Amino acid sequence: MLLEDIARTSARIAQATARNEKVTLLAELFRRAETAEVPVVVTYLAGRLPQRRTGVGWRSLRELPPPAEEPALTIAEVDAAFSRLARVAGKGAQAERKRQVDQLMGAATGDEQWFLVRLIGGELRQGALDAFAVEGLAAAVGAEPGEVRRAVMLGGSLGAVAQAVLAEGPGALARFRLEVGRPVLPMLAHTAKDVDEALDKLGPCAVEEKLDGIRVQVHKDGERVRVYTRTLEEITERLPEAAQVARRVAAGQVVLDGEVIALKEDGWPRPFQEVSGRVASRLDVAAASSELPLHPVFFDVLHLDGENLLDRPSVERHAALARIVPEELRVRRVPVPDPADGPARGAVREFADEVLARGHEGVMVKALDAAYSAGRRGASWLKVKPVHTLDLVVLGAEWGHGRRAGKLSNLHLGARRADGSFAMLGKTFKGLTDALLAWQTERFRTLAVEEKSWGVVVAPELVVEIAFDGVQRSSRYPEGVTLRFARVVRYREDKRPEDADTVEAVAALLP
Repeated sequence: MLLEDIARTSARIAQATARNEKVTLLAELFRRAETAEVPVVVTYLAGRLPQRRTGVGWRSLRELPPPAEEPALTIAEVDAAFSRLARVAGKGAQAERKRQVDQLMGAATGDEQWFLVRLIGGELRQGALDAFAVEGLAAAVGAEPGEVRRAVMLGGSLGAVAQAVLAEGPGALARFRLEVGRPVLPMLAHTAKDVDEALDKLGPCAVEEKLDGIRVQVHKDGERVRVYTRTLEEITERLPEAAQVARRVAAGQVVLDGEVIALKEDGWPRPFQEVSGRVASRLDVAAASSELPLHPVFFDVLHLDGENLLDRPSVERHAALARIVPEELRVRRVPVPDPADGPARGAVREFADEVLARGHEGVMVKALDAAYSAGRRGASWLKVKPVHTLDLVVLGAEWGHGRRAGKLSNLHLGARRADGSFAMLGKTFKGLTDALLAWQTERFRTLAVEEKSWGVVVAPELVVEIAFDGVQRSSRYPEGVTLRFARVVRYREDKRPEDADTVEAVAALLP
């Protein structure tokens, strides 16, 4: 299959407005794919790369070579090119990545370049994400979407499930189940404004401290232990502390869900960036462990000695966790069997304040009757975190996709430098209502100073209030900092660009 087939389907999906039309387009493409191509095709259409990380930053994509006149790139060739990019390391790596990117882009047509740039940047937010890919796969083989979805959650890979069912039919779905040693996609949470809102929504629940660490899933089978990230990457060798802790657990077979954090001498958590850097490092793990030891703590158990617990209520899973994992290795929690009880609600507020005072991220509120919805953002888990905001300047905007097609959507955000210029801190399309999209599209057209294939560069005149969860270091942006989970609150037309927050003010928020 040619890359052109995927790029064309991607463009048609972006223009489609009906869910059924998107699903039909995906199903048709999946049926045409060769068995060996299926994992790559499905993953691309879900907006991801199988290699996960290629090291290619936005600077390498700013200036591309002239496109090819005729499509010739195959899926296999593109996948091999990304695999080569992912292996580039050492001195001169940036220049070598740029050379390889230009070589790949030079063999791609204009439409294919458009697709690849957004695929590399993780910006294929066009509706062809996992939910549609699952439904398209189900339609292609005549299976129930719910059965395909559960197989993907338990099998850990949309590509692997697609390859099996397209080759063997719906019967292949039965073999995708929770197995010790094969990671499953983690359950995620929605957001609540505050603790009271979460208690009102969930009823009987438990409130847990929310740690700003790395999510891990630990699989133990006798003496063999494997550790995975939330993206299902195995990091066992890079996280010996988790393996050591798992061997202390009073179970022969177990699958645990938790976090790893790093602590200062006073017991306060170290910055997320330090934990992330430690986990990402593949060099001299023993030295890194000695210099920055990590502490695993657990909040859920998915499998215990031959029994899958995914469908058991949260209160039962936690009771099982408490039987096998020592208290010091469990996330602290407060059960709230009756949220209407005034003293109980007051105790929860005190607990949440204490968690924040200890330097943690916030709290999680979980319904006591909730099953573990692997791979889903369940309504029975709610996270509550304090919100930070900054006033930033819009430097550019990218054309949207799907229902945002024809609208300038993804904002390029900048903070003010000492010399009056602006430094880009990151991007966001979150928090934009339909009314805001329409308004800013018209406004940006009047402020545009340069048109690009991806959108427009605008004069730095509009100030926007941005909420975010934290500030972290990033080599992708000119000042070395970026925002975590940025989203639009409102435009501040009452403020001038000179009133925007400075780079120094943003950097001061680094933990």
